[in-house]
Amino acid sequence: MNALLHQICSGLASGCIYGSVALALVMIYQATHHLNFAQGEMATFSTFIAWALIHAGWPYWGAFAATVALSFVGGLAIQRIVLRPLEKASVLANVIVFIGLAVIFNSLGGWIFDYEIKSFPSPFPQDAPYATRYFSAHELGTAGVMLCVLGALFAFFRYTPFGLAMRAAAQNPDSARLVGIRVGWMLAVGWGLAAAIGAVAGMMVAPSVFLDPNMMSGILLYAFAAALLGGIDNPFGAVLGGLIVGVLENLLGAYVVGTELKLTVALVFIVGTLTLKPNGLFGRAVVARV
Repeated sequence: MNALLHQICSGLASGCIYGSVALALVMIYQATHHLNFAQGEMATFSTFIAWALIHAGWPYWGAFAATVALSFVGGLAIQRIVLRPLEKASVLANVIVFIGLAVIFNSLGGWIFDYEIKSFPSPFPQDAPYATRYFSAHELGTAGVMLCVLGALFAFFRYTPFGLAMRAAAQNPDSARLVGIRVGWMLAVGWGLAAAIGAVAGMMVAPSVFLDPNMMSGILLYAFAAALLGGIDNPFGAVLGGLIVGVLENLLGAYVVGTELKLTVALVFIVGTLTLKPNGLFGRAVVARV
């Protein structure tokens, strides 16, 4: 029983990471109706920046804040410089650009910071008083950070004029333009927020899996599964999907398929969701009058 509870708790901690990356995917999908295949590599590159700042003598939380800010600016710049000219391009063209961005960030990370596996510090000491029998200090700290991010995003989109404008631009761009909302800039800010959320997820997961250019490749696959399971158009569904995927991935890996085949669980979730419930558990079906 203790082993089962530990697997569930560890899965919840992993699910917080999957849910945060899934949230970033959903934010971009709501605005563009495309999936950003470069989200994992962008998060990894941001984590390399944090690693470099920490090794340059910055305190952890100072490097954390600077990395989030730089990631936000970088995501905004990518949308305005690289993706804005492709707004009216075909879906295939956008997919190719996303794959190209993934390759570029992966190669840049290896070229600048090399391909050697690096340890990344955790801001939560192992002997912290809030560590429990089933949750390590880092797992609890990671969950706390992710809850803070989700709470801040909820307040931003629900109660601020800028957040409401972003929601309007994502749901109905044409009507938003008619009332004076600059839809292009709303989209760019959405990309910046998604890049910042990915950076937070990368810095939280790096102490557990170590840092290298391919650190987020498997996590991105779980995040895709979480986003599809929860509903690709539902931010809170994506977070709940991340928790579900995290727990089931841990349980199936420990008791059914083994740790070597854990990644196949994400593929099963993706195929099963698209086959049985394409809108996800919490997504909404879109009906168009023709």
